[in-house]
Amino acid sequence: MYTYDQYIDGRDRPGAAWTYCLDAGAFLTDPRETFGRKRRLERAGGHGPGDDLSGITGRMALSGPDDIADALRAAHAARREWARTDLDTRMELGPRLHAALKARHDELLSLLISEGHPRRLAEWEIAGMLTGSSKETVSFYRSQLEQHFDSTGRSLSLLRKPDGVVCLNPPQNAAASNSFLGTAALGAGNTLVVKAPRTAPLGVAFIYRELVAPVLDELGAPPGTVNLVSGATRPMLRQWLASPYTDDIMFFGDSATGLEFGTECVTHGKKPVLELSGNDVLVVWNDADLEGAVEALTECFYGSGQICMVPKCAVVHPDVADALLEELTARCGALRPGYPDDPNVLLSPVLKTGAFHEALADAERHGCTVLCGGRRVDVMGEPSPTGAFVEPTVVRVDGLRDARRIRAVREETFFPLLPVVVPDERDDTRELLDSVIDFVNDNEYGLRNSLWSGDEKVITAFVRQVTNAGLLKVNDSHIGFVPYLGTHGGTGRTGGPYGELNYPILRTSHLQGVSVRTDGSRPAPA
Repeated sequence: MYTYDQYIDGRDRPGAAWTYCLDAGAFLTDPRETFGRKRRLERAGGHGPGDDLSGITGRMALSGPDDIADALRAAHAARREWARTDLDTRMELGPRLHAALKARHDELLSLLISEGHPRRLAEWEIAGMLTGSSKETVSFYRSQLEQHFDSTGRSLSLLRKPDGVVCLNPPQNAAASNSFLGTAALGAGNTLVVKAPRTAPLGVAFIYRELVAPVLDELGAPPGTVNLVSGATRPMLRQWLASPYTDDIMFFGDSATGLEFGTECVTHGKKPVLELSGNDVLVVWNDADLEGAVEALTECFYGSGQICMVPKCAVVHPDVADALLEELTARCGALRPGYPDDPNVLLSPVLKTGAFHEALADAERHGCTVLCGGRRVDVMGEPSPTGAFVEPTVVRVDGLRDARRIRAVREETFFPLLPVVVPDERDDTRELLDSVIDFVNDNEYGLRNSLWSGDEKVITAFVRQVTNAGLLKVNDSHIGFVPYLGTHGGTGRTGGPYGELNYPILRTSHLQGVSVRTDGSRPAPA
């Protein structure tokens, strides 16, 4: 069983209490008994030699206000020494973490599965971490942090300087992989306080205690460069906001909460780095590779759609809509729930089943056609009013012009419901391509967008004219990772007023210009 204390100022520290973490497979088999065992252990303040630990994966120490204050002080105390560590040493963090991830890939994979991530989803998450620490990506980071120029009589530099202490609050649905973004903030020269979510702390604790902390020790980083705490979210965020030692806060969450929190950050003099909701659009043109497009659309159902960067809405050219929908619904019929260690399972238990049924009913009231799915099912795929899963559901929406009247098109959905919008004759008042691009740009959210087309003119139009979102993928996996390009970030309700493709190494640093006179002269200010 995994056991993690807090990690503050370079030392493990006992917490105020323990949170015990259930194995997801055991919970699906017998939820009442396994959850009851968890609660008994937590009420007892821990376990003893004779206690039954079946179905328990591990435990994490919980932090009190004094622990959090000490973590912030430790990060503040370490910030100057770590920031003045030479850049080449700090950049070694990336390749060393990459090697450590590869060496312990299977262990981390097993841990994420135990936390409830289907195996294929967990493999995808680790792939993102490996891409984010790859040689190509780290070399790009290095190029952005320091640039030098020669000018007559002067040496000129553009340098990115660390903001200071960065506090990171990853989301519980993909805590480990999102928390890994904090390692880029370390590369910029910041120190870090990481909150492991109380409901799913083990993946985060594994990454920072087993991988990051040892690598920092190898690099000679001072104690307090990274600190790991866990506890309730709201009290900790309030403490971060109030602390004079906090400089930046990386916040993950829904848009309504996150945008309000971003305003609070600014009010308190903190820089917010926001990763909020997504409502990604995937466009399929009439000359597209339909098989590839359908494969990309099924990515909607990774984790039952409870991931911000999966496709949330499709727009399909009317010439190919019927053929695509026939293939898509057939593929959806083959997707089934199951235990997370099954390599063929994509679906996770759905947390917001009530919201799913409300969104589906709203679509039907607006005349949409439900093509497949729509029912709650148990782990074996059998219909059940109390089932933890929801069938992959596809809804056809006819007409582009009024599509955003429908809640599932207008707002982020966090369940396995994919609306497919098919333009009709009402949309022919202008060129269809212009109408679709406007539809993509008018999305209130802006995380990722995708296009499937073989027409270079269509591709060029999208690349030049789509201004929404942090990332645009063309004829590629919607959720796949590529080197050099960031994995997160977006516009609108996804990233806030200053949202863009998110490179945490840049977002948690600031640009400084330096001019050094080298010829010994004393020029006039003009």
